[in-house]
Amino acid sequence: MRLPSSLVAVALSACAAALGANAFAADATAASASSATSSPNAAASDDGPAYGPELQGFDYPAPVQQFEFTSQGEALHMAYMDIAPAHPNGRTAVLLHGKNFCAATWEGTIERLSAAGYRVIAPDQIGFCKSSKPQRYQFSFQQLARNTHALLESLGVSNATVIGHSTGGMLAIRYALMYPAQTQQLVLVNPIGLEDWKAKGVPSLSVDQWYERELKTTADGIRRYEQATYYSGQWRSDFEPWVQMLAGMYRGPGKKEVAWDSALLYDMIYTQPVVYELGQLKMPTLLLIGDKDTTAIGKDASPPDVRAKIGHYPELAKLTAQAIAHAKLVEFAELGHAPQMQDPRAFHKALLDGLAAVPADH
Repeated sequence: MRLPSSLVAVALSACAAALGANAFAADATAASASSATSSPNAAASDDGPAYGPELQGFDYPAPVQQFEFTSQGEALHMAYMDIAPAHPNGRTAVLLHGKNFCAATWEGTIERLSAAGYRVIAPDQIGFCKSSKPQRYQFSFQQLARNTHALLESLGVSNATVIGHSTGGMLAIRYALMYPAQTQQLVLVNPIGLEDWKAKGVPSLSVDQWYERELKTTADGIRRYEQATYYSGQWRSDFEPWVQMLAGMYRGPGKKEVAWDSALLYDMIYTQPVVYELGQLKMPTLLLIGDKDTTAIGKDASPPDVRAKIGHYPELAKLTAQAIAHAKLVEFAELGHAPQMQDPRAFHKALLDGLAAVPADH
C-alpha cells in the first residue's frame, strides 16, 4: 500500500525486545503478555524509510492540498484532503485523526464515505504529519478547533458531520462545543479525554520529560504498543504501513522538531480533558467504541493503583452515552482502540447506519 512488499516483510519479522521509556510504553505489560494472531516475532531491527518532518516522502490516498493561514503570529499551513463523491448526498464528513495517526490513516473510511455520497475532508492538524510543526505554539483544543473551522470556512462548508478518533475525538468534542450550529452530527470513535487522568492520580510530566521520551521512539516500540492497544493483540500486514509512517519521521532529519511538537501535544492532551462538558453537547452523537481499548495518557508513568483504575472503555463508553443528551452507543466487544482499522467491515456498517439515521437537512 505505502511500502514495498519486501520492506513490509522485513518489518513484520521485527518486534521490540523492549518498549523503552517513550510514549508508546503505555500498556507495556499487556503488550508483552498478549499472544497475538500473526504476531511479529522478536528479532529486533528498526530499519525502514526516513520521512521529512512534514511526512515528506509518504504518499496519501488522495491529493493533498494546503490551507495557509497565520496563527499566533506564525505563517502556517494545514494539509488536508478534500474528496468529492461521484454521487453527492448533500452531506460533508470531516475526519479528525488521533495523536499517533494522520489523515491518511482514515483511508478505508474515506473510501466508504465517498462511495456513500459524502464529501470527505480529512485534515492533518497543526503539529502533525504533513502540516506545520511550529516550535513555539500554544497548543490547545480550542486553537485546533479554530484552525479546523477556518479551513472549513475557506472550503465553503458551513455544516458538517464531525468524526473524531482518539485525540481527534477530544478535538471533535471541542469543535462541537464551540461551533454547535455548524455541527450537524458528532461521531466519536474511541475518543480519549473521557476521564480526567490528572484528577485520578496520573503524575504530571513536563514538556521536557515528554520530549526526552519522544526522542526514544522506534518502530518496534510503536508496533508493540499498537498491537496491544489498537488491535487487542492482533497483527496483520496492513497495519505495518502506519507503524512506518510514524517511525519514518523519527528516522528523518526533522526528528527533533517532530518530537518537540509531540511533547507539546501530549501536554495539551493531559491538561485539557473534555469529560466535564459532555452534557453541553446537544447534537445527535454516535459513539463507536472498541471495548478492548485501554488507552490512558501517562498510564505507564503511573503507580499501580492508578493504572488499575484508568482506561476502562466499556465503563467510560456507558458513562459518556449517559452524559450526552442525544447519544447512541455502539460497542465492539472484541476490538481495540482503532476499530475502523481492525475490523473495517463491522465498523463502517455501524458508521454508515448511524449517519443515515440523521437526515441530510437536519
